[in-house]
Amino acid sequence: MTIYVVKRGDTLWRIANLYQVSINDIIAVNQLENPDVLVVGQAIIIPEEDDYHIVRPGETLWSIAQRYRVPLMDLIRVNRIVNPNLIYPGMLLYIPKPTIEVNGYLTRTGEIGENILRELGEYLTYVSLFDYRIQEDGSVIQLQDEALINMARDMNVAPLMTLTNFSEGGFSSELAHVLLSNPQAQEILLTNVIRIMDEKGFIGLNIDFEYVYPEDRELYNQFLRRTVTRLHQRGFLVSTALAPKISATQSGLLYEAHDYPVHGQLADFVVLMTYEWGWSRGRPWAIAPINEVKRVLDYAVTVIPPSKILMGMPLYGRDWRLPYVQGVTVARTVSSNEALALAARFGAQIQYHELYQSPFFRYFDDQGNEHEVWFEDARSYQAKYDVVKQYGLRGVSYWELNLESPQNWPVLVSNFNMRKFQGL
Repeated sequence: MTIYVVKRGDTLWRIANLYQVSINDIIAVNQLENPDVLVVGQAIIIPEEDDYHIVRPGETLWSIAQRYRVPLMDLIRVNRIVNPNLIYPGMLLYIPKPTIEVNGYLTRTGEIGENILRELGEYLTYVSLFDYRIQEDGSVIQLQDEALINMARDMNVAPLMTLTNFSEGGFSSELAHVLLSNPQAQEILLTNVIRIMDEKGFIGLNIDFEYVYPEDRELYNQFLRRTVTRLHQRGFLVSTALAPKISATQSGLLYEAHDYPVHGQLADFVVLMTYEWGWSRGRPWAIAPINEVKRVLDYAVTVIPPSKILMGMPLYGRDWRLPYVQGVTVARTVSSNEALALAARFGAQIQYHELYQSPFFRYFDDQGNEHEVWFEDARSYQAKYDVVKQYGLRGVSYWELNLESPQNWPVLVSNFNMRKFQGL
Protein backbone atom coordinates (compact mmCIF):
# COMPACT_ATOMS: atom_id res chain seq x y z
CA MET A 1 0.00 0.00 0.00
CA THR A 2 1.21 3.48 -0.90
CA ILE A 3 -0.15 6.67 0.68
CA TYR A 4 0.06 9.77 -1.51
CA VAL A 5 -0.40 13.29 -0.13
CA VAL A 6 -2.19 15.68 -2.48
CA LYS A 7 -0.19 18.67 -3.69
CA ARG A 8 -1.43 21.93 -5.16
CA GLY A 9 -2.52 21.40 -8.76
CA ASP A 10 -2.99 17.62 -8.42
CA THR A 11 -5.87 15.82 -10.09
CA LEU A 12 -6.95 12.21 -9.80
CA TRP A 13 -5.93 11.71 -13.41
CA ARG A 14 -2.40 12.90 -12.67
CA ILE A 15 -2.11 10.73 -9.54
CA ALA A 16 -3.50 7.65 -11.31
CA ASN A 17 -1.12 8.20 -14.23
CA LEU A 18 1.82 8.64 -11.86
CA TYR A 19 1.21 5.25 -10.23
CA GLN A 20 -0.22 3.53 -13.31
CA VAL A 21 -3.47 2.58 -11.62
CA SER A 22 -7.10 3.09 -12.52
CA ILE A 23 -8.83 6.30 -11.44
CA ASN A 24 -11.88 4.21 -10.54
CA ASP A 25 -9.76 1.99 -8.29
CA ILE A 26 -8.48 5.06 -6.41
CA ILE A 27 -12.02 6.38 -6.04
CA ALA A 28 -13.27 3.02 -4.80
CA VAL A 29 -10.56 2.29 -2.22
CA ASN A 30 -10.76 5.82 -0.77
CA GLN A 31 -14.56 6.04 -1.18
CA LEU A 32 -14.16 9.57 -2.51
CA GLU A 33 -17.54 11.28 -2.43
CA ASN A 34 -16.50 14.05 -4.83
CA PRO A 35 -13.59 12.81 -6.99
CA ASP A 36 -13.31 16.17 -8.77
CA VAL A 37 -12.42 17.98 -5.55
CA LEU A 38 -9.10 17.20 -3.87
CA VAL A 39 -7.79 19.02 -0.82
CA VAL A 40 -4.15 20.02 -0.53
CA GLY A 41 -2.65 17.80 2.17
CA GLN A 42 -5.29 15.09 1.77
CA ALA A 43 -4.03 11.49 2.06
CA ILE A 44 -4.90 9.22 -0.87
CA ILE A 45 -4.43 5.45 -0.75
CA ILE A 46 -2.93 4.03 -3.95
CA PRO A 47 -4.28 0.49 -4.37
CA GLU A 48 -1.66 -2.18 -4.93
CA GLU A 49 -1.43 -5.94 -4.71
CA ASP A 50 -0.41 -6.17 -1.08
CA ASP A 51 0.37 -9.88 -0.72
CA TYR A 52 3.24 -9.95 -3.21
CA HIS A 53 6.06 -7.66 -4.21
CA ILE A 54 8.03 -7.68 -7.46
CA VAL A 55 11.64 -6.78 -6.73
CA ARG A 56 12.80 -3.62 -8.48
CA PRO A 57 16.35 -2.63 -9.43
CA GLY A 58 18.31 -1.35 -6.45
CA GLU A 59 16.04 -2.88 -3.81
CA THR A 60 17.32 -5.03 -0.98
CA LEU A 61 15.48 -7.39 1.33
CA TRP A 62 16.04 -4.87 4.10
CA SER A 63 14.46 -2.01 2.12
CA ILE A 64 11.52 -4.22 1.15
CA ALA A 65 11.01 -5.27 4.78
CA GLN A 66 11.06 -1.60 5.80
CA ARG A 67 8.59 -0.64 3.08
CA TYR A 68 6.03 -3.24 4.17
CA ARG A 69 6.88 -2.94 7.88
CA VAL A 70 7.53 -6.64 8.36
CA PRO A 71 10.43 -8.29 10.22
CA LEU A 72 13.32 -9.05 7.88
CA MET A 73 13.67 -12.61 9.19
CA ASP A 74 9.97 -13.30 8.50
CA LEU A 75 10.44 -12.15 4.91
CA ILE A 76 13.45 -14.44 4.53
CA ARG A 77 11.71 -17.39 6.18
CA VAL A 78 8.39 -17.42 4.29
CA ASN A 79 10.14 -16.98 0.94
CA ARG A 80 12.74 -19.67 1.78
CA ILE A 81 15.61 -17.40 0.81
CA VAL A 82 18.96 -19.13 1.26
CA ASN A 83 21.18 -16.10 0.57
CA PRO A 84 19.53 -12.79 1.55
CA ASN A 85 22.13 -10.90 -0.50
CA LEU A 86 21.08 -12.60 -3.74
CA ILE A 87 17.77 -11.19 -4.90
CA TYR A 88 17.17 -9.90 -8.40
CA PRO A 89 14.80 -7.56 -10.28
CA GLY A 90 11.57 -9.31 -11.22
CA MET A 91 11.74 -11.76 -8.31
CA LEU A 92 8.32 -12.33 -6.71
CA LEU A 93 8.26 -12.13 -2.91
CA TYR A 94 5.37 -13.05 -0.65
CA ILE A 95 4.80 -10.38 2.00
CA PRO A 96 3.75 -12.02 5.29
CA LYS A 97 1.14 -10.36 7.48
CA PRO A 98 0.53 -11.03 11.16
CA THR A 99 -2.92 -12.10 12.35
CA ILE A 100 -4.62 -9.92 14.95
CA GLU A 101 -7.99 -9.68 16.65
CA VAL A 102 -10.25 -6.73 15.86
CA ASN A 103 -13.08 -5.44 18.02
CA GLY A 104 -15.54 -2.71 17.16
CA TYR A 105 -18.09 -1.01 19.42
CA LEU A 106 -21.47 -0.61 17.76
CA THR A 107 -23.88 1.90 19.30
CA ARG A 108 -26.72 1.54 16.79
CA THR A 109 -29.27 -1.24 16.52
CA GLY A 110 -32.08 -1.80 14.03
CA GLU A 111 -31.59 -1.28 10.31
CA ILE A 112 -28.76 1.24 10.75
CA GLY A 113 -26.74 -1.11 12.92
CA GLU A 114 -27.39 -4.03 10.60
CA ASN A 115 -26.19 -2.04 7.57
CA ILE A 116 -22.99 -1.09 9.41
CA LEU A 117 -22.31 -4.67 10.43
CA ARG A 118 -23.10 -5.92 6.93
CA GLU A 119 -20.50 -3.52 5.51
CA LEU A 120 -17.76 -3.97 8.13
CA GLY A 121 -18.28 -7.46 9.54
CA GLU A 122 -15.62 -9.01 7.32
CA TYR A 123 -12.96 -6.99 9.18
CA LEU A 124 -14.07 -7.86 12.71
CA THR A 125 -13.27 -10.62 15.17
CA TYR A 126 -15.70 -9.21 17.75
CA VAL A 127 -18.53 -6.71 17.74
CA SER A 128 -19.27 -5.18 21.15
CA LEU A 129 -22.91 -4.12 21.33
CA PHE A 130 -23.16 -0.93 23.38
CA ASP A 131 -24.65 -0.88 25.89
CA TYR A 132 -26.35 -3.02 28.55
CA ARG A 133 -26.82 -0.92 31.70
CA ILE A 134 -26.54 -2.22 35.24
CA GLN A 135 -29.12 -1.27 37.85
CA GLU A 136 -28.64 -1.07 41.62
CA ASP A 137 -30.70 -4.20 42.25
CA GLY A 138 -28.75 -6.32 39.75
CA SER A 139 -31.22 -6.02 36.90
CA VAL A 140 -30.07 -5.00 33.42
CA ILE A 141 -31.49 -2.57 30.86
CA GLN A 142 -31.24 -4.45 27.57
CA LEU A 143 -30.93 -3.65 23.87
CA GLN A 144 -33.20 -4.87 21.11
CA ASP A 145 -30.31 -6.47 19.24
CA GLU A 146 -31.33 -10.02 18.42
CA ALA A 147 -31.11 -9.46 14.65
CA LEU A 148 -27.64 -7.94 15.00
CA ILE A 149 -26.41 -10.87 17.08
CA ASN A 150 -27.72 -13.39 14.56
CA MET A 151 -26.13 -11.45 11.70
CA ALA A 152 -22.80 -11.29 13.52
CA ARG A 153 -22.76 -15.03 14.13
CA ASP A 154 -23.64 -15.68 10.48
CA MET A 155 -20.60 -13.55 9.50
CA ASN A 156 -18.32 -15.38 11.99
CA VAL A 157 -18.09 -12.25 14.12
CA ALA A 158 -18.25 -12.98 17.85
CA PRO A 159 -20.92 -10.79 19.54
CA LEU A 160 -19.95 -9.34 22.92
CA MET A 161 -22.37 -7.91 25.46
CA THR A 162 -21.06 -4.56 26.71
CA LEU A 163 -21.99 -4.01 30.35
CA THR A 164 -21.76 -0.43 31.65
CA ASN A 165 -22.52 1.82 34.60
CA PHE A 166 -24.04 4.36 32.21
CA SER A 167 -27.01 6.31 33.58
CA GLU A 168 -28.81 9.51 32.61
CA GLY A 169 -26.35 10.67 29.99
CA GLY A 170 -23.06 9.65 31.58
CA PHE A 171 -21.10 7.04 33.50
CA SER A 172 -22.31 7.00 37.12
CA SER A 173 -19.74 6.62 39.89
CA GLU A 174 -22.53 6.23 42.44
CA LEU A 175 -24.33 3.51 40.49
CA ALA A 176 -21.10 1.53 40.28
CA HIS A 177 -20.47 2.06 44.00
CA VAL A 178 -23.89 0.78 45.03
CA LEU A 179 -23.53 -2.38 42.94
CA LEU A 180 -19.89 -3.04 43.83
CA SER A 181 -20.73 -2.68 47.53
CA ASN A 182 -23.47 -5.32 47.36
CA PRO A 183 -22.33 -8.92 46.71
CA GLN A 184 -25.93 -10.15 46.62
CA ALA A 185 -26.85 -7.67 43.88
CA GLN A 186 -23.74 -8.75 41.98
CA GLU A 187 -24.84 -12.38 42.05
CA ILE A 188 -28.27 -11.36 40.78
CA LEU A 189 -26.59 -9.27 38.06
CA LEU A 190 -24.37 -12.15 36.93
CA THR A 191 -27.32 -14.53 36.87
CA ASN A 192 -29.17 -12.04 34.65
CA VAL A 193 -26.11 -11.55 32.43
CA ILE A 194 -25.65 -15.29 31.92
CA ARG A 195 -29.35 -15.73 31.13
CA ILE A 196 -29.26 -12.92 28.55
CA MET A 197 -26.08 -14.23 26.97
CA ASP A 198 -27.52 -17.73 26.73
CA GLU A 199 -30.83 -16.55 25.30
CA LYS A 200 -29.37 -14.16 22.74
CA GLY A 201 -26.24 -16.01 21.69
CA PHE A 202 -23.44 -13.80 22.99
CA ILE A 203 -20.03 -15.45 23.23
CA GLY A 204 -18.53 -13.03 25.72
CA LEU A 205 -18.89 -10.04 28.02
CA ASN A 206 -17.09 -6.70 27.80
CA ILE A 207 -17.19 -4.76 31.07
CA ASP A 208 -16.92 -1.01 30.60
CA PHE A 209 -17.19 0.53 34.07
CA GLU A 210 -15.86 4.09 33.99
CA TYR A 211 -15.39 6.81 36.62
CA VAL A 212 -15.47 4.26 39.43
CA TYR A 213 -14.60 5.85 42.77
CA PRO A 214 -10.91 5.33 43.65
CA GLU A 215 -11.92 3.85 47.01
CA ASP A 216 -13.93 1.19 45.13
CA ARG A 217 -10.84 -0.16 43.34
CA GLU A 218 -10.62 -3.38 45.34
CA LEU A 219 -14.41 -3.85 45.22
CA TYR A 220 -14.18 -3.64 41.43
CA ASN A 221 -11.37 -6.22 41.47
CA GLN A 222 -13.51 -8.55 43.59
CA PHE A 223 -16.40 -8.13 41.17
CA LEU A 224 -14.11 -9.08 38.30
CA ARG A 225 -12.98 -12.22 40.13
CA ARG A 226 -16.59 -13.19 40.77
CA THR A 227 -17.54 -12.46 37.15
CA VAL A 228 -14.66 -14.37 35.58
CA THR A 229 -15.28 -17.39 37.81
CA ARG A 230 -18.95 -17.65 36.90
CA LEU A 231 -18.64 -16.83 33.19
CA HIS A 232 -15.61 -19.02 32.54
CA GLN A 233 -17.52 -21.94 34.06
CA ARG A 234 -20.05 -21.43 31.28
CA GLY A 235 -17.44 -21.02 28.54
CA PHE A 236 -17.91 -17.26 28.03
CA LEU A 237 -15.09 -14.82 27.35
CA VAL A 238 -14.60 -11.88 29.71
CA SER A 239 -12.91 -8.64 28.65
CA THR A 240 -12.70 -5.19 30.18
CA ALA A 241 -12.25 -1.62 28.95
CA LEU A 242 -9.48 0.33 30.69
CA ALA A 243 -8.74 4.04 30.93
CA PRO A 244 -5.41 5.05 29.35
CA LYS A 245 -3.00 5.08 32.32
CA ILE A 246 0.70 5.88 32.12
CA SER A 247 1.56 4.63 35.62
CA ALA A 248 0.11 2.62 38.48
CA THR A 249 -0.16 5.76 40.60
CA GLN A 250 -1.87 8.00 38.06
CA SER A 251 -4.44 10.12 39.86
CA GLY A 252 -7.93 11.05 38.73
CA LEU A 253 -11.43 9.63 38.91
CA LEU A 254 -11.13 8.08 35.44
CA TYR A 255 -7.96 6.14 36.26
CA GLU A 256 -7.49 5.10 39.87
CA ALA A 257 -10.00 2.25 40.17
CA HIS A 258 -8.68 0.55 37.01
CA ASP A 259 -6.10 -1.91 38.35
CA TYR A 260 -4.09 -2.89 35.26
CA PRO A 261 -2.30 -5.93 36.78
CA VAL A 262 -5.54 -7.45 38.11
CA HIS A 263 -7.45 -6.91 34.87
CA GLY A 264 -4.52 -8.33 32.92
CA GLN A 265 -4.47 -11.41 35.12
CA LEU A 266 -8.22 -12.08 35.19
CA ALA A 267 -9.59 -10.99 31.80
CA ASP A 268 -9.20 -12.92 28.56
CA PHE A 269 -8.24 -9.59 27.01
CA VAL A 270 -8.48 -5.87 27.72
CA VAL A 271 -9.37 -2.86 25.58
CA LEU A 272 -7.14 0.12 26.27
CA MET A 273 -9.19 3.23 25.56
CA THR A 274 -6.26 5.04 23.94
CA TYR A 275 -8.27 7.94 22.58
CA GLU A 276 -10.08 11.07 23.80
CA TRP A 277 -7.05 13.24 24.42
CA GLY A 278 -8.86 15.64 22.11
CA TRP A 279 -12.17 15.32 23.97
CA SER A 280 -15.28 17.37 23.30
CA ARG A 281 -14.83 19.79 26.23
CA GLY A 282 -11.05 19.91 26.10
CA ARG A 283 -8.70 22.02 24.03
CA PRO A 284 -8.17 21.29 20.33
CA TRP A 285 -5.87 18.30 20.10
CA ALA A 286 -5.41 15.03 18.25
CA ILE A 287 -7.92 12.40 19.39
CA ALA A 288 -5.20 9.76 19.79
CA PRO A 289 -1.75 11.43 19.58
CA ILE A 290 0.66 8.59 18.96
CA ASN A 291 3.24 9.83 21.45
CA GLU A 292 0.62 9.71 24.22
CA VAL A 293 -0.63 6.30 23.07
CA LYS A 294 2.91 4.96 23.36
CA ARG A 295 3.24 6.32 26.90
CA VAL A 296 0.19 4.26 27.88
CA LEU A 297 1.54 1.15 26.17
CA ASP A 298 4.96 1.58 27.73
CA TYR A 299 3.30 1.14 31.11
CA ALA A 300 0.62 -1.35 30.09
CA VAL A 301 2.97 -3.99 28.65
CA THR A 302 4.90 -4.10 31.95
CA VAL A 303 1.85 -5.36 33.85
CA ILE A 304 -0.41 -6.90 31.17
CA PRO A 305 0.77 -9.46 28.59
CA PRO A 306 0.82 -7.76 25.15
CA SER A 307 -1.05 -10.83 23.85
CA LYS A 308 -4.02 -9.67 25.94
CA ILE A 309 -4.08 -6.02 24.81
CA LEU A 310 -6.39 -4.54 22.18
CA MET A 311 -5.26 -0.98 21.48
CA GLY A 312 -8.16 1.45 21.19
CA MET A 313 -8.43 3.41 17.92
CA PRO A 314 -10.82 6.29 17.13
CA LEU A 315 -12.86 6.32 13.94
CA TYR A 316 -13.78 9.97 14.40
CA GLY A 317 -12.47 13.51 14.66
CA ARG A 318 -13.57 16.75 16.28
CA ASP A 319 -14.30 20.29 15.15
CA TRP A 320 -13.60 23.07 17.69
CA ARG A 321 -14.82 26.64 17.29
CA LEU A 322 -12.06 29.09 18.21
CA PRO A 323 -11.06 30.68 20.43
CA TYR A 324 -11.28 27.75 22.80
CA VAL A 325 -12.77 28.76 26.15
CA GLN A 326 -12.36 26.23 28.97
CA GLY A 327 -15.71 25.21 30.40
CA VAL A 328 -17.60 26.82 27.51
CA THR A 329 -16.36 25.40 24.20
CA VAL A 330 -17.83 22.04 23.18
CA ALA A 331 -16.35 20.43 20.08
CA ARG A 332 -18.51 18.72 17.49
CA THR A 333 -17.75 15.10 16.62
CA VAL A 334 -17.14 14.55 12.89
CA SER A 335 -16.37 11.53 10.76
CA SER A 336 -13.33 11.49 8.49
CA ASN A 337 -15.58 12.09 5.49
CA GLU A 338 -17.18 15.08 7.20
CA ALA A 339 -13.76 16.52 8.03
CA LEU A 340 -12.64 16.25 4.39
CA ALA A 341 -15.89 17.82 3.22
CA LEU A 342 -15.33 20.77 5.57
CA ALA A 343 -11.78 21.26 4.31
CA ALA A 344 -12.97 21.16 0.70
CA ARG A 345 -15.93 23.49 1.26
CA PHE A 346 -13.95 26.18 3.06
CA GLY A 347 -10.72 25.90 1.13
CA ALA A 348 -8.58 24.67 4.01
CA GLN A 349 -5.18 23.02 3.58
CA ILE A 350 -4.71 19.84 5.58
CA GLN A 351 -1.55 19.66 7.67
CA TYR A 352 0.01 16.67 9.41
CA HIS A 353 1.46 16.80 12.92
CA GLU A 354 4.56 14.61 12.98
CA LEU A 355 4.72 14.20 16.77
CA TYR A 356 1.04 13.32 17.13
CA GLN A 357 0.87 11.52 13.76
CA SER A 358 -2.49 13.10 13.05
CA PRO A 359 -3.97 15.37 10.34
CA PHE A 360 -5.55 18.72 11.22
CA PHE A 361 -6.63 22.00 9.64
CA ARG A 362 -8.23 25.34 10.37
CA TYR A 363 -11.02 27.08 8.49
CA PHE A 364 -13.41 30.03 8.72
CA ASP A 365 -17.11 29.19 8.50
CA ASP A 366 -19.84 31.16 6.71
CA GLN A 367 -20.25 33.45 9.72
CA GLY A 368 -16.52 34.21 9.86
CA ASN A 369 -15.85 32.02 12.93
CA GLU A 370 -12.51 30.20 12.98
CA HIS A 371 -12.45 26.44 13.60
CA GLU A 372 -9.79 23.81 14.24
CA VAL A 373 -10.37 20.19 13.17
CA TRP A 374 -8.41 17.08 14.14
CA PHE A 375 -9.31 13.78 12.51
CA GLU A 376 -7.87 10.48 11.23
CA ASP A 377 -6.65 9.45 7.79
CA ALA A 378 -4.61 6.69 6.13
CA ARG A 379 -1.35 8.09 7.55
CA SER A 380 -2.55 8.19 11.15
CA TYR A 381 -4.05 4.71 10.85
CA GLN A 382 -0.80 3.36 9.48
CA ALA A 383 1.10 4.96 12.37
CA LYS A 384 -1.18 3.19 14.84
CA TYR A 385 -0.83 -0.18 13.12
CA ASP A 386 2.93 0.24 13.21
CA VAL A 387 2.61 0.61 16.99
CA VAL A 388 0.54 -2.60 17.21
CA LYS A 389 3.39 -4.43 15.46
CA GLN A 390 6.07 -2.69 17.50
CA TYR A 391 4.54 -3.77 20.82
CA GLY A 392 3.33 -7.19 19.64
CA LEU A 393 -0.27 -6.53 20.70
CA ARG A 394 -3.26 -8.85 20.42
CA GLY A 395 -5.02 -6.37 18.13
CA VAL A 396 -7.15 -3.24 18.00
CA SER A 397 -10.56 -2.01 19.12
CA TYR A 398 -12.51 0.77 17.37
CA TRP A 399 -14.72 3.43 18.86
CA GLU A 400 -17.11 3.56 17.13
CA LEU A 401 -18.22 1.68 14.02
CA ASN A 402 -21.07 3.99 13.01
CA LEU A 403 -18.72 6.87 12.12
CA GLU A 404 -17.59 6.63 8.51
CA SER A 405 -13.86 6.13 8.12
CA PRO A 406 -13.40 4.41 4.77
CA GLN A 407 -9.61 4.69 4.60
CA ASN A 408 -9.12 2.66 7.77
CA TRP A 409 -10.23 -0.65 6.32
CA PRO A 410 -7.84 -0.94 3.33
CA VAL A 411 -4.99 0.18 5.62
CA LEU A 412 -5.99 -2.52 8.14
CA VAL A 413 -6.10 -5.21 5.45
CA SER A 414 -2.75 -4.17 4.02
CA ASN A 415 -1.14 -4.69 7.44
CA PHE A 416 -2.89 -7.68 8.99
CA ASN A 417 -4.98 -10.76 8.62
CA MET A 418 -7.99 -10.75 10.95
CA ARG A 419 -8.80 -13.67 13.19
CA LYS A 420 -12.35 -14.96 12.69
CA PHE A 421 -14.43 -17.30 14.80
CA GLN A 422 -15.68 -20.24 12.76
CA GLY A 423 -18.97 -22.04 13.17
CA LEU A 424 -20.65 -19.61 15.56
